[in-house]
Amino acid sequence: MILDAHPFNVNTKGHLEIGGVDTIELAEKYGTPLYVYDVEMIRNHARAFVQAFRDAGVTGRVAYASKAFSTIAMLQVAKQEGLCLDVISEGELYTALQADFPTEKIHMHGNNKNKQEIAMAVKHDIGCIVLDNFHDIELLDQELFKQNKTMDVLFRVTPGVESKTHRYIMTGNEDSKFGFDLQNGQAEAALKKVLGHPRMHIKGLHCHIGSQIFETNGFRAATDRLFAVLEEWKQTYQFESDILNLGGGFGIRYTENDEPLPLGAYVKDMIQGVEDNCRKYNMKFPEIWIEPGRSIVGDAGITLYTIGANKNIPGVREYYSVDGGMTDNIRPALYQSRYDAVVANRPEAETVKEVSIAGKCCESGDMLIWDLPVPRIEDKDILAVFSTGAYNYSMASHYNRLTKPAVVFIEDGQDHLVVKREMYQDIVKNDLSYDEIKSFT
Repeated sequence: MILDAHPFNVNTKGHLEIGGVDTIELAEKYGTPLYVYDVEMIRNHARAFVQAFRDAGVTGRVAYASKAFSTIAMLQVAKQEGLCLDVISEGELYTALQADFPTEKIHMHGNNKNKQEIAMAVKHDIGCIVLDNFHDIELLDQELFKQNKTMDVLFRVTPGVESKTHRYIMTGNEDSKFGFDLQNGQAEAALKKVLGHPRMHIKGLHCHIGSQIFETNGFRAATDRLFAVLEEWKQTYQFESDILNLGGGFGIRYTENDEPLPLGAYVKDMIQGVEDNCRKYNMKFPEIWIEPGRSIVGDAGITLYTIGANKNIPGVREYYSVDGGMTDNIRPALYQSRYDAVVANRPEAETVKEVSIAGKCCESGDMLIWDLPVPRIEDKDILAVFSTGAYNYSMASHYNRLTKPAVVFIEDGQDHLVVKREMYQDIVKNDLSYDEIKSFT
């Protein structure tokens, strides 16, 4: 049964609940589509990573990858849990500043940082910039000189490891847009450029092998390759890494077929890999950083939709459409992601058929779920799609001029609106009429 694979309960009314709150009441109160998060679950995931380092007696840093889901309220929860933070852009950094996130615990990533983003990061004295290419080095050098400041940096490198995941979210292989390549000498050339720099303090290496990973072999292989290079650099340049950032990408359960590891298991195996290599090469033990995003918020979120139109093609397929779609969940269209869902007002009802759930956008590819087992469906039933907490809000769009959904947090049995539902006025607020344009000429 689909419900058995996901950590949500059914209340005495027979309705699905999240964090002790009735999802049908939430849909009536806030409307649909609606993103809903169980904050206690988010906190528990964050604490599992932190505790894994404590249990091992190892100094580590857990940085929430804000690209997964970035709002002021979410970053405040991350701050309360003592996490660090990864940002990619001025917008993500601005959100962090609005959340009063400690800037010394912010790290900036990105494969094409522009001058404004680097200037903003330097101005606010963030904790670290992850250098992705020679363009980064040049821009950061100029900005540090201009502002008369220094900055800790890591090198992002591609270790040449292909993770078992969709090619769109595979990032550690040699043919990747991210990072300095270890195989062709780019990483070593970058090291020589920055080593001894008066304003950049090179603290170590960073790698990220991909996302939605269910095993630890890829992380171990990446660690082995990093240390093999670090051994060469130790001998040639007397450089030892103070920090080793092994990224994130830890898998979650989207459907009942997914089998993710316990979150602490990833950390435990990473630590063992680092220990083995430090012993092998007689190196000091570095501080280990990780960057979970999806695994902190992904399965803590659900999306509620209202079911509308029905189309039955005898002998082919039966469709049910909902009031959202690829505007609030692009992932099925982008990389064929799969989801589980239940009819929230009758989640335990006996299933009688398989249907496909279509979005309302004007695209044939706007399909959320294919072949979903469902009970008898009635107009205006509420559909709850599981594990939509990561990337759905982040990637939401205005296609077909649809408004972006509201976001609600549930904690201690109480619901809290943390992102208002957009109004139609929000969609057109930056538009200029042609008459206005003409009046300027």
